[in-house]
Amino acid sequence: MEFLLTLWNYVLPFLAVLTVLVFVHEMGHYLVARYCGVRIEVFSIGFGREIIGWNDKVGTRWKFSLFPIGGYVKMFGEMPAGPPAEAEQLGVPEEPDNDSFHTKTLGQRAAVVFAGPFANFLFAVVILTGMFMFVGQPYTPADINNVLPGSAAERAGMKPGDVIKSINGADIERFEQVIRIVQLTPGGALSIVVNRNGRMVALSAIADSHELTDRFGNTRKVGRLGVSRPGGDMKMVRHNPAVATWHAVVETATMTGNILDALWQIIAGTRSTEELGGPIRIAQMSGDMWASGLPNLIMFAAILSINLGLINLFPVPMLDGGHLLFYVYEAIRGKPLGERAQDFGFRIGIAMVLALMVFATWNDLVQLRVVDFIVELVT
Repeated sequence: MEFLLTLWNYVLPFLAVLTVLVFVHEMGHYLVARYCGVRIEVFSIGFGREIIGWNDKVGTRWKFSLFPIGGYVKMFGEMPAGPPAEAEQLGVPEEPDNDSFHTKTLGQRAAVVFAGPFANFLFAVVILTGMFMFVGQPYTPADINNVLPGSAAERAGMKPGDVIKSINGADIERFEQVIRIVQLTPGGALSIVVNRNGRMVALSAIADSHELTDRFGNTRKVGRLGVSRPGGDMKMVRHNPAVATWHAVVETATMTGNILDALWQIIAGTRSTEELGGPIRIAQMSGDMWASGLPNLIMFAAILSINLGLINLFPVPMLDGGHLLFYVYEAIRGKPLGERAQDFGFRIGIAMVLALMVFATWNDLVQLRVVDFIVELVT
């Protein structure tokens, strides 16, 4: 019974969200490839053996595969074609290559590759636009009602009645923005401008570092400023389509910047690598969002979509960003990188991605105390 509950509460929401995001990503590649005249051989959700599939009228095989973690679009001629003699030896009939990926212009190939991550960012904007239109955008005024004694805010000279106008150069309209920026800066410097009785006052603060622990035992450090507002002051503000779209674009850009800031902090060593989570932690969070209501799950899907698009743009061979890096080299040099060099780069990329996946999964297992449990069994 417990297994069925885990399956319903965590595994199914995780797979549902992941399937949608992978479909969106691969559909971005597919649509632009088709627009550029590339023949698509396979559109697969998942990897491994096919479970169910069908062929469309242009010959593309659409299928669901056994392992639903990820997916791919297989384009005709993704790799440069071998010599004709090789094709003849294999008994493969010679085919026209005007619908082959590798014969397309550099700009077309780059557009096809970039379309996947772009689709994820666009999907996040669409999700957030719908949320802000039909559910509303959380809005709490950015004025301060209380300054906690001994807090970072008190040390900076903040006072009740101040209205926060900007933090580290970012304009502030809602208290939710204050929370997001401060939480991402544990122990970091904050340049704050407040409106105090109609006068702009510049203040400097060092955010306190506070450790949060969720119900699964996962811990992370967040910044604290030490200001508060009345609990029931937040409201959901619905926008018309144009305003909702604008706020969705701004929110997507802000979340992208926050993710990059957090990654840079991890690289710089000011943030713990234990915060890197893998599929187990994502499944946990998917289940939590599912339990807290459909709007929260949809918002979580938007955040994951941004993460997926951003990660795929990293200049790592095998990822979309790695392909784009090769195309930049081709544009500068005037000819593609050699096949041996590309193959070597892809091998390095695979090793890097696998290493990151193993590390993130290890973090998940440690946070869940699975490692401690196994050690106790052995010893």
